[in-house]
Amino acid sequence: MINEHIDYDAHFPPEYEAGHTAGLRLLRVAARARHDHGAETVDILQAALGAHIFDTPPAATADDEADRHRHGTREFLEPVLSEVGLPAELADALDDTSWDDAIRADGDEARALTGKDVGTPIIHFEPPDGVAFFGPVISRLPEPEQAGELWDHVVGLARFPGFAELKRSLRERPQLIGFGVDPDTVGKQEDWHGGSRRQRSERG
Repeated sequence: MINEHIDYDAHFPPEYEAGHTAGLRLLRVAARARHDHGAETVDILQAALGAHIFDTPPAATADDEADRHRHGTREFLEPVLSEVGLPAELADALDDTSWDDAIRADGDEARALTGKDVGTPIIHFEPPDGVAFFGPVISRLPEPEQAGELWDHVVGLARFPGFAELKRSLRERPQLIGFGVDPDTVGKQEDWHGGSRRQRSERG
């Protein structure tokens, strides 16, 4: 929804639209799960979806676009719902656009705290009075001690009222099995522009 005004063909690689559309479909399911079963259910569902999307190798015969599209289907979702003890009927929300207003309202609430020139993820630190910000975005999986140290630095920045932004356009492909990057290797580094790894020269 944040990118709905953008020409995907001009700004993003082909697989992005499939991934974003699948994400919206899964958000509808999360919105219904929250409505029907309580907010704590979203944590359970999000963890399970994350494990299946990011910690599971891509389908061997599918290209990146097809694999991302698959994540927004009943075939993918229903086993995940069963795994966490949620009813299969929640999958009906995949195509139910009546949940879109609630999703949009959540996004508007988050971006009201950060300003609109950000993407996701957004963290609201020490609500209701703490700052909210986009990120942090990291591409490698830190060891537990490193993770704690990184979070301490994030906390330090968040607690300074004047903190606004840290950013760089050089990024590595995330060190996630679901993106085809082995945890023992480092993903290819690319120069991103405007939230996309598609280079300016490729846009014509």
